[in-house]
Amino acid sequence: MMWLAIGKVVVAAVLISFVSWLSGKKTSLAGFITALPLTTLLALAFSHLEWGDSKQSVEYAKSVFVAIPVSLLFFVPFLFAQKLNLSFWTCYSSGIFLLGVGYFAHSFITKLI
Repeated sequence: MMWLAIGKVVVAAVLISFVSWLSGKKTSLAGFITALPLTTLLALAFSHLEWGDSKQSVEYAKSVFVAIPVSLLFFVPFLFAQKLNLSFWTCYSSGIFLLGVGYFAHSFITKLI
């Protein structure tokens, strides 16, 4: 169990370090890799390796699928910042509030699917 935890940390650290290094060499490729759901890819694989439960892994993936668009609620205040003359911290705190609302929507939707 300890080796799995160490392995997860090493893989994540190497991936983040690689993308950071690549951003100085090939910005567009680094941006594309960063935009990939790398955290999800790693977390799904690590979770399945750790627990070995396919049903749980599928439920986890479905939860992430629903959470991705819901998590975009955080950015909504930033879209209206200039038009409504909102400060960064107003946008940031409003976005966090909307994430809280989104969590309840996420919980409701995941029970339906």
